[in-house]
Amino acid sequence: MSERASAPRPTLAAVAGRAGVSVSTASLVFSGRGPVADATRDRVLAAAAELDYAGPDPTARSLRRGSTGVIGVVTEDSLADTFRDPMNLALLDGIGEELGDERLGLLVIPRASDGIDLAAAPVDAAILLGCSTDIAPSVAALRRRRVPVIAIEAVPIEDAVAVDLDNREATRRGAELLHGLGHRRVAIITLPMDAARSRGEVTAERIAESAASTTLQRLAGARDVFPDAPAHSAGGSTIDEGARAAHGLLDAPAGDRPTAIIAQSDLLAVGVLREAERLGIVVPRDLSVLGFDGVRLEGATSHVLTTLVQPAVEKGRAAAAAALAELAGRRGRPVLLHCELRTGTTTAPPAG
Repeated sequence: MSERASAPRPTLAAVAGRAGVSVSTASLVFSGRGPVADATRDRVLAAAAELDYAGPDPTARSLRRGSTGVIGVVTEDSLADTFRDPMNLALLDGIGEELGDERLGLLVIPRASDGIDLAAAPVDAAILLGCSTDIAPSVAALRRRRVPVIAIEAVPIEDAVAVDLDNREATRRGAELLHGLGHRRVAIITLPMDAARSRGEVTAERIAESAASTTLQRLAGARDVFPDAPAHSAGGSTIDEGARAAHGLLDAPAGDRPTAIIAQSDLLAVGVLREAERLGIVVPRDLSVLGFDGVRLEGATSHVLTTLVQPAVEKGRAAAAAALAELAGRRGRPVLLHCELRTGTTTAPPAG
């Protein structure tokens, strides 16, 4: 470690002492908010350069000001997975577009990482992206700090502004398409059911214990049409997880495997397509696949996925607009957005 890196951080008081001025005068030089003689300003800046002092601690400054100029986006994914998911990227695009020239920063806070205390996060507002109720204590602490909370596709949170998607109704429309094509043996691959991201069969007990709002709503929409459809939870919204879950469903004789799979995200659906190809199962002749999201999948598959297209960018804009309203002292507007069914090349009547 260099001598400079190991040395204690110089203080404003030390700069003032070297320049022969009061701390308040030195502070005015760095804030630019008061009249200071040119000679005094030059003396203070020269002392700062000699001590390698870069300016007041921005954290302390934000505490004095009562704001940080930062909006937090809290996800349930690790930081790496957050930026691999195209839906998250589209949502962040929408947030950025809505913030425009507001001079606010974004802080992505991955809930999957250990040691992150949301209650202590340096943010002026928090946007929760599909988070479960395991963060309820942190949300309560944010509210005590008067930090506005915007909840995207989350379970109801008191005083939070809700930005929701018609997950159940949209999935029902997709399931009705499969039913109309003649499918009766249908299986479901869900998003994670719990914070541990446990894989496996979705039982009544797991449903009762789950707070994963998006997962539960999409599952309910599929079972509105196929009440007895078996469901298996994946460990995340990734292609690998989709393939892993699909293997257990498809590695069986034709008469014992589903003729259609409803995947709760497009990435999971691509995993299903790849596993089907690996097993010699032809889509859509032998298997129909339905996704959810409507993400760009160039190069991921040769198919045009049949899916529910959600307005991810608009969802981000709505969340950012609600955050800006709250920061301005107005109540953010709750929003319910709607998906569109897009029929591609991955669905057809079952063989025979």
